[in-house]
Amino acid sequence: MMRADRDQQQLEMTFIESWGRMGSVWGISRTMAEVHALLYITGDPLCTDDVMERLEISRGNASMSLRALLDWGIISRAHKRGDRKEYFVAEQDVWAIFRAIVRERKKREVDPLLGALHDIRDEIGSAASEKDDALAERLDAMIVFLDLIATLSERFAGPSGEGLELAATLLGTGARRESTEE
Repeated sequence: MMRADRDQQQLEMTFIESWGRMGSVWGISRTMAEVHALLYITGDPLCTDDVMERLEISRGNASMSLRALLDWGIISRAHKRGDRKEYFVAEQDVWAIFRAIVRERKKREVDPLLGALHDIRDEIGSAASEKDDALAERLDAMIVFLDLIATLSERFAGPSGEGLELAATLLGTGARRESTEE
């Protein structure tokens, strides 16, 4: 292997390891994050065998991670003409990746919490005690806040929307697609 190829693979592995550490922040396994990072950083379609070899993981671990990443919508299947293997590619648009992550986190974390809070609030009903009224007020405040978060997520992270990117631009971060494409 040529030195330039080794250097590139080392840089790729550094990225993969760093991205893998972020996995727990998203509520996913380190391996799932590393598989995503590998597919993203190489930019090439890879089959399960390629993923297993590069990350030194089992077939089961690779398969489970690829399936979960497909469910999250941040990778897709690809086919190579004349090859029967199934290949996978990562979404290359960082805005689309983070919109998908926000949508998935909302679905897995905010939506169930809102459901539970509504159930608790309904249990309290029209209680007569002062203590129940205070609890209902606190729950109502939390529900209003989480409803706002859910609405903002839908607005800013919808599958086709550019709301998150627009919000970043409006906040003055200078993070615009045009600047990343130049």
